[in-house]
Amino acid sequence: MKTAPVAILYQALPPPLIDGLRKDAKPGGYSDGGADIAFALRTSGVNVVTPTSLPDPAKALDWVFPDTVEGIRSAGTAGASVLWANTALFEGHPLETAMADFDIVGQIPAAMQAFDDKFETNQLLAEADLPVARSFLLSGTGKENVCALADVEQACASRGMSFPMIVKPVRGRGSQGVTLVENLGDLRDAATALIEAATFGDMLMVEQFLGGDEMTVTIMPPASPRPDGSRAPAHWALPPVYRFDQRGGIAPYNGDVPVTANSVAIDPDRLRDPAIATMIDSCVAAAALVDARTAIRIDCRANRDGIFKLFDLNMKPNMTGPGRPGREDQDCLSAIAARAEGWSYVDLLQAMLAAKWRFDSSTEA
Repeated sequence: MKTAPVAILYQALPPPLIDGLRKDAKPGGYSDGGADIAFALRTSGVNVVTPTSLPDPAKALDWVFPDTVEGIRSAGTAGASVLWANTALFEGHPLETAMADFDIVGQIPAAMQAFDDKFETNQLLAEADLPVARSFLLSGTGKENVCALADVEQACASRGMSFPMIVKPVRGRGSQGVTLVENLGDLRDAATALIEAATFGDMLMVEQFLGGDEMTVTIMPPASPRPDGSRAPAHWALPPVYRFDQRGGIAPYNGDVPVTANSVAIDPDRLRDPAIATMIDSCVAAAALVDARTAIRIDCRANRDGIFKLFDLNMKPNMTGPGRPGREDQDCLSAIAARAEGWSYVDLLQAMLAAKWRFDSSTEA
């Protein structure tokens, strides 16, 4: 079956500073996952164009194009009509000028920039009456709607937040920079270290710690086919994945511990649990609220009463998977969820590809 030629983009552009905040670049710029996607799709018969004529499965950069103006132009010259944006997007990203000329698998760049701000996104979800973890912004010096480090004790008390708590970047990636703090001294030490390092900018979040089960939910876009072949008119969820073996209350970075070692799709019987059903419904509503154009992942945890709250909406979830040499254990969380529905890794990718879209200036603001 003939398919539209697809090119996978990876993050070659340095992440910009946005309102004093930065999303730290992933080493390799997601080229590992991009190569996994390209290899799996080509193996399944999809026409995947690559920077080299005979890409080596062991060399990630043989399979992916940089997300620069030149890289996108090279992908088009190579014959691509679909760009798979396996990269961190932002306003002004070169993909913006290509959205009318290529079909896209990925988010609208401006939307990714807006919703990669974890604090503002959670505020948006809370205003829509979705359950989210309480949080506030913290910096070395106070400013409008941002607490000064010297006043952090009063800020916690005024919001009814008690220890333990989470300190994390506002535009973080995975568990990078995320710390569980048990007391005021630990909070001040962790916050001071993050602020002084300035890896993520000059502000951070202090967040309510939820001590119950941790789940992650992958939400698929409306145009994507379900495992039974039907197409839903709205966003829909793959089965939640249960996360275990956290380190210090935090799921470890997947570069240190593959998620296959500490994550499993929940038992189908648990889908009947009202708390799980409500969590899934909330995640689906959140995906619609942010106009997710491709798969997103939302991390949730239960509080002491067993009520799940959303705490991290990921507009660009990890999408690694097996196929290339030495990548047998590289199923991402979304692939684990897909397998619970009877899909393989490439089935998940095919569903994402089927939901490709093209920008239409006459219908989109």
